[in-house]
Amino acid sequence: MEEENGGGSRKRTISEVEDGVPEGGRSSGIDKRSRNCPYLDTINRSLLDFDFEKLCSVSLSHLNVYACLVCGKYFQGRGIKSHAYTHSVQDGHHVFLNLGTKKFYCLPDNYQIIDQSLEDIVYVLNPTFLPQHISQLDVTAKMSRAYDGTTYLPGIVGLNNIKANDYCNVVLQALSHVIPLRNYFLREENYKHIRRPPGDQMFLLVQRFGELIRKLWNPRNFKAHVSPHEMLQAVVLCSKKRFQITEQGDCVEFLSWFLNAMHLSLNGTKKLSSSIISKTFRGKMKVYSRKIPPVDMTEEEKAKLLETDEFTSETMEEIPFTYLTCDLPPPPLYPDEMRENIIPQVPIFSILNKFNGIIEKEYKTAKFSTMRRFELTNLPPYIILCIKRFTKNFFILEKNRTIVNFPVKGIDFGELLSPEVRAKHPSTVYDLVANVIHDGEPGPGNGTYRIHVLHRGSGKWYELQDLHVADILPQMITLSESYVQIYQRREPGESAHSGKYEKILK
Repeated sequence: MEEENGGGSRKRTISEVEDGVPEGGRSSGIDKRSRNCPYLDTINRSLLDFDFEKLCSVSLSHLNVYACLVCGKYFQGRGIKSHAYTHSVQDGHHVFLNLGTKKFYCLPDNYQIIDQSLEDIVYVLNPTFLPQHISQLDVTAKMSRAYDGTTYLPGIVGLNNIKANDYCNVVLQALSHVIPLRNYFLREENYKHIRRPPGDQMFLLVQRFGELIRKLWNPRNFKAHVSPHEMLQAVVLCSKKRFQITEQGDCVEFLSWFLNAMHLSLNGTKKLSSSIISKTFRGKMKVYSRKIPPVDMTEEEKAKLLETDEFTSETMEEIPFTYLTCDLPPPPLYPDEMRENIIPQVPIFSILNKFNGIIEKEYKTAKFSTMRRFELTNLPPYIILCIKRFTKNFFILEKNRTIVNFPVKGIDFGELLSPEVRAKHPSTVYDLVANVIHDGEPGPGNGTYRIHVLHRGSGKWYELQDLHVADILPQMITLSESYVQIYQRREPGESAHSGKYEKILK
């Protein structure tokens, strides 16, 4: 094996590299200095940040990267000609951490440091969770104290907005509060053995999402916020720059792509239980379609078309869904009699009736129009509702600001089901766990996103907008322009938001 030295390389055995043996050769036993390093008090934990990409600040290489624990910068190698060695001599910084092997070294003396007091740094680099820790996440409201003295609730932490990535942040925050998804990614062994084709880049998305979830729920963090830098770089790479950090995007488009990409990266198939994504979010519905002749046709032409099978019969297809798109009624064109433009309101069941199997909706195409009705046949453990607020015409993108009135607890989706389908579901009552809001004007570069999430341990709601975190009353949640909502199914006999631990889906 070769160890990268920045300028050159030297053949060393794997055991020598792993044990941190000086380049001169193997010494007998552990170096006496390993347990008595005099430079441990120079470590500055307030400058350590492992959220960013692990590459050398000089050579920009990903290979053999070490973090300087005094200034927080990353350098490559630790040999005599390496950037880390040069940094240690020039700046007098002596304690380094190998970001790959998680071992500590003292430079330029080049011996491994063994000390129990450094375990908190390793945990921040890669938080780990045991099943007993996960089982307590939803039943405790214990605050954690960061190294800088600020207190925070694990799971309720801000995400950095690097430039214009708040549309990604709200989706990542929402998914981090979906219990089966969170529990699955808190333990890396659930997915690290999944085999993908050689050179497959999409699995990077799974790895980075798992790392982000563990950092969001880390009870021993050095700071009360997390940067999604590595996660977003994986998004840019895997989406082939469709979603950018520097340009505002649509959170529904990102959510749809992200869930589908994660499902495929976890070797998901069309089966409902093929991945944690489909187990959690995928339901089924029947779509009934019938074609209708265009309005501008003559009566004779319409009569001929209505004689064909294509226009007389109704077709049915059962399809899976990951989220439900709800249509808002068109807003009024003119002010009311008081000459004030009152923002209209609509009950959530009015827009959910689209899926009751009775109401038809017209879908126009270039030649013919199709009338479709949707009938839900299988409800998933978690239902994602996307409220269609944006419509694009020939000139501009318009936003419908209609307020949707919805209950935070106890919405019964069973009212949309047929009696036969409802009998197959032990429970059809759902409680809200996340609510994404779009504020401002439509269009590229306009508007901002924020999210309301429920912390089950405390039973409190919180509003998160990038680094801003504040608690909020449940009554205030329904007054906003909701864009995406996630509902959790209540188990039979379970009270609303009881904090009951759900086993990891395997």
